[in-house]
Amino acid sequence: MRAVMLLVALWITAAMSAHAQDAVTVDPKHYKVEFENEQVRVLRIKYGPGEKSVMHQHPANVAVFLTDGQGKFTLPDGNSMNAPMKAGTAQWGAGEKHLPANVGDKPFELILVELKGKAMPAK
Repeated sequence: MRAVMLLVALWITAAMSAHAQDAVTVDPKHYKVEFENEQVRVLRIKYGPGEKSVMHQHPANVAVFLTDGQGKFTLPDGNSMNAPMKAGTAQWGAGEKHLPANVGDKPFELILVELKGKAMPAK
């Protein structure tokens, strides 16, 4: 019985931790859910010049850049990388934990399609 209770407690802790790192939950100023179903969650992301988020994570995703921009992503280990964004381009992301910032002098906007679970079978 103790083992079952411990497993339940660990599962609840892990679920709460994952939810706490969700971009929409921790940073609703920059992240808005546009659409969600069992397969995907579509986010609209907007950052003004000099704005940054907090550390959060995304599952595997596809980003579609609506504007040009200059982003910077800081990883949990402290390393960071600059990420130029070009309007009209798309990019695959394997999913990661990061702290994004707009290091440019103009606002930027993108759509992020987060993938969930297994793909639906083709008809």
